[in-house]
Amino acid sequence: MRQVRSVRTMFSNDMEGRRNRDIVDITDFRGRYITTECCCTCTMDSLEALKFERIQFVQSSEQGSGFFQWDASVYAVRTKKDFIVCLKFQELCSFKTFLCSDSIWELFSWFATPTKMPFPKMRRNCSDKTDQQSNQSFLYQASSQDEVALVAWTESVGLTLIHRDITSMKLKTAHNQILNYSILQIFPFTSETKRMGIIVKVKSSGDIIFFMKGADVVMSSIVQYNDWLDEECGNMAREGLRTLVVAKKVLTDEQYADFEARLNQAKVSIHDRTAKVTAVIESLERDMELLCLTGVEDKLQDNVRPTLELLKNAGIRIWMLTGDKLETAISIAKSSRLVARNQQIHVFQTVTSRNEVHLELNNFRRKNDSVLIIRGDCLELCLKFYPSEFMELACQCPAVVCCRCSPTQKAEVVRLIQLETGKRACAIGDGGNDVSMIQAADVGIGIVGKEGKQASLAADFSVTQFSHIARLILVHGRYSYKRSAALSQFVIHRGLIISTMQAFFSAVFYFASVALYPGFLMVGYATIYTMFPVFSLVLDKDVSPEIALTYPELYKELCKGRSLSFKTFFIWVIISIYQGGIIMYGALFLYKAEFIHIVSISFTALIFTELLMVALTVRTWHWLMVIAELFSLIIYLLSLFFMKQFFVTSFQVEHPIIYLVIS
Repeated sequence: MRQVRSVRTMFSNDMEGRRNRDIVDITDFRGRYITTECCCTCTMDSLEALKFERIQFVQSSEQGSGFFQWDASVYAVRTKKDFIVCLKFQELCSFKTFLCSDSIWELFSWFATPTKMPFPKMRRNCSDKTDQQSNQSFLYQASSQDEVALVAWTESVGLTLIHRDITSMKLKTAHNQILNYSILQIFPFTSETKRMGIIVKVKSSGDIIFFMKGADVVMSSIVQYNDWLDEECGNMAREGLRTLVVAKKVLTDEQYADFEARLNQAKVSIHDRTAKVTAVIESLERDMELLCLTGVEDKLQDNVRPTLELLKNAGIRIWMLTGDKLETAISIAKSSRLVARNQQIHVFQTVTSRNEVHLELNNFRRKNDSVLIIRGDCLELCLKFYPSEFMELACQCPAVVCCRCSPTQKAEVVRLIQLETGKRACAIGDGGNDVSMIQAADVGIGIVGKEGKQASLAADFSVTQFSHIARLILVHGRYSYKRSAALSQFVIHRGLIISTMQAFFSAVFYFASVALYPGFLMVGYATIYTMFPVFSLVLDKDVSPEIALTYPELYKELCKGRSLSFKTFFIWVIISIYQGGIIMYGALFLYKAEFIHIVSISFTALIFTELLMVALTVRTWHWLMVIAELFSLIIYLLSLFFMKQFFVTSFQVEHPIIYLVIS
């Protein structure tokens, strides 16, 4: 399958992000911890390999050519036979001909025939998706890319979904036979149940079938006993595949009628409606026939490894919170280099009681230099009995991987990081199950992916690729913090210096309520005379983007908060009082004989001081900064000649050097 790129680009070279709320979050972040749903966030949601239980299909294509390579190996449990088909670099026309031939249909009849193993039909039924037809080709859309991958595979073997609505669907076989189904019930996937189901009726035969797919941890207790499911799930998970267990149950008309009556009664119940509906559905989820186990490999996005390396070198601790299996999470963590090649891994053992949690935490205390891998059920017990102790140990680890996490647990972990460490956390996700985590964090970053835009809409920033996060934090985060600090300090300085001058001027007249400057000059000072140079500081860059990305260690200095603190505040207060006093008393004592000119003397010195302070603060000059400085200076010089009610032109011309010295 080809990766479908988003039409709307939310990241450009100059501004790689979009802000939905206010800008204070990214400047306050100065990242210490990042939590990410890495198994989907770092991947492309693009099918690379599709596996069934002992069945593997790998598809690849040469760029710009019409050649395909397929290696298909099918193991039939019933006859203990192997069917092997190898197509190496067949031309596109021959490839299509082979797909529609009797040989390929016979090969996959184990899946396509209802009496044997109706997996492709079931997969169509159990997928909530629509299709768009264009030039005899279909573009499938679904909430999960796993479903799209599986449905696209069934199309490649000759079984095509040609119509789907809320009540019916149509399938087309390789022999152009149309199969019609009625959709009777749909049970959507939730993070609590970790499974979804559908009840369909075959119009040709009248059979009613209940199909279900879900995680192996919940499906293993629903399906009939078998001796291979757990082993194969572990094998696929260790290869980094996302697994789904598929099962079915054939219902009689009487069974379905009884189930429908009980379900409708539960839906209209006033008390405990959700619990009653769940109980009715669970009554149907018993002794289901196991059809197959699927595994979908999701390729890592480009530049995920260098991005994680940059963030770790910047002093940011990364936690990976995922709902996948432990083996899958470890595989993704290693392939993305979240876990270094020679780094030790500590897997938190299964615990069921407070005493076991205590013993396991003591065991982990001696391995705080290892990467922690913990399951969701163990995490729940740790946070229940020893939240502070667990967070203290976990925050010392170079990285933490939490698998089988629910959305509630993800949000709780983020809040505990903020509470126990007192530091700020950033959450990154790309799906609806990451929304709670994103909203709980100080800064939420949503990645626009094929699973929808729930995460990006709920986040503070939206990006299109995981690799953009390094630039967003290390470059734009740095600039935002530095510029906001400089701008806020100059706003304080600009207001405090003129307040100091007014206070000293009033002291000369025994604190009489005499205004130093007329209202028009006060308005001009706050706007056209000083506004443009001060606000041009938002264009300043202390380092170039290339240096910020080449040396991520520079980001550690921001975490100390030295650019904007109580110390810097008092320094600027002292500077403002000193400069205001020097300007005011200098004008008073140097021009005692010309006291009538005190307004023009001090105001000119004030404007020159403010412009000079901005110029001395700038580290990287931008052409707009130069224009802002010159524009403000020219406007003020023109005011000296046109505002004669405030300034005496002859006096200004006779003493130009003195004003510069006072400034």
